[in-house]
Formats: sequence, C-alpha cells, structure tokens
Amino acid sequence: MKQKVTAAVISQQEIAPGIFDMWIKTDLAAWAKPGQFLCVYPRDKSTLLPRPISICETDGEGKALRIVYRVAGKGTAEFSGYQAGDGIYILGNLGNGFPVEEAAGKKVFLIGGGIGVPPILQLAKALRENGSKQEEVQIIAGYRDRNLFLAQDFERYGSLYIATEDGSRGTRGNVMDAIAENGLTADVIFACGPMPMLRAVRRYAGEKAIPAYISLEEHMACGVGACLGCVVKTRDVDAHSHVNHARICTDGPVFEAQEVEI
Repeated sequence: MKQKVTAAVISQQEIAPGIFDMWIKTDLAAWAKPGQFLCVYPRDKSTLLPRPISICETDGEGKALRIVYRVAGKGTAEFSGYQAGDGIYILGNLGNGFPVEEAAGKKVFLIGGGIGVPPILQLAKALRENGSKQEEVQIIAGYRDRNLFLAQDFERYGSLYIATEDGSRGTRGNVMDAIAENGLTADVIFACGPMPMLRAVRRYAGEKAIPAYISLEEHMACGVGACLGCVVKTRDVDAHSHVNHARICTDGPVFEAQEVEI
C-alpha cells in the first residue's frame, strides 16, 4: 500500500555540511519498514520529478518519520529551506525494505556509506526490537571526513565502527578496511551506500559465503515502477517480464547481493 499525502514538517536542521535532518508528521510512519523510501515532490513544478529519499527513522508511535538527505540539486535545495509547519508532499512508503527476520539470533554487519548511512538507523532499531543483542549488531559507517552525522544515534543500538576517507576519525579508508582492521566477523550482512561500496560488500559476502542484502542507490524517475528508469541486471529471469532485469524502485531497493549483477 502506498499513499500520496500532504504531510507537515516538524523540524529541520543541518547536521553536516550539505546534510539535512528533517522530521515529518505523517501517518505513513505507522507502517514504514527499514529500507523503504519516500518520493518527495518539490513545489517548483519546473523540477518535474519527485526526489527519492530513504526513511531514516520513525518515532515509534506511528506519528512521525525522519529523513536525512544531502543537497544535490534544485529539488533537495528547496527541501532544505523548509521550516516547522510547512507542508511537504510525499508518496510512500515505497520499496521492499530489509528482511529483518534474517538476523534473528545472528551476528550482523550493518554497513552504511555516505548518504547510505541514514536508512541503517531504522534497521538497527528494528533489529533491537526483534530481539538482537547489542553485541550481535556491528554497525560499520563510512564517511568522507570527521562530520559523522548520526554516529551518536547508532551507539544506542550496537557496536559502532567508523571509517573516514581522510583518516580524521576511525579507520582510514572505507568500510571494508574498518572490518579488516578490527577483525570483525558476521553471519549476515545488510548494506546501503554507493555502488563501489556495494560491489565490495557483494564480493566479500561471496568469498565468505555469507548472505548479504544490499540496498541499491539509483536515480529514479517515477518511483513506482512505471517508467523502467531504474533497472538492474539480475541473475535469474523475472517471472513476469521474462527478462534478466528488476526495477529497483518496486522489486527493490533491497536485493540479496548474489541475485544482482552490479
């Protein structure tokens, strides 16, 4: 079920250069799953298309949800100017989300890189609610520099390991470098981030024979599967379309890593 609604901005702040943190009042929060996303519509009609933004967190009462996004163009620049009380036009909740049940009783890696870090927060919360212990949840977050947005939020739900490209905090390098440096192991992996990171996660999972679920970031147009603008090549033939492709916005964005060719 998805709905297009006019919601209300509760609060917004810039938490790192060009990174904005917005809470939105909407009943969509009541059924949001970790890994799902919203399409947010700019008021400026010249921008034409909505912007897909991952759900970072919900309030636990089904009344509000949080998005954390990077200003990357005209649409997101508009969103960054919204203030408390402003209306915001959203379509949600979209996508399939992470299979939380796969982590039951297991050691897990929650891996986020760049603007793929935010959706990992709701996933960490969901794992805790599903019975995962603090020591079973290993959160590996990759950043460009010392602007570690959301890091303090993560510390409530698991053991946090940081990688920065410039070496200003944690491990110098990427998330895979942090895993190696700290000697970490896991039974299952969940990841969201840029494609080079996801390729490395997929390769690592294959070598270790570990199931991995990756959320693919991709430019989208409609967000509902109609335009075929966000397809990924798959290992198996789709039963409906009879081709080796899947739509990231509707069949994903989360896929078992070995099922897709990236």
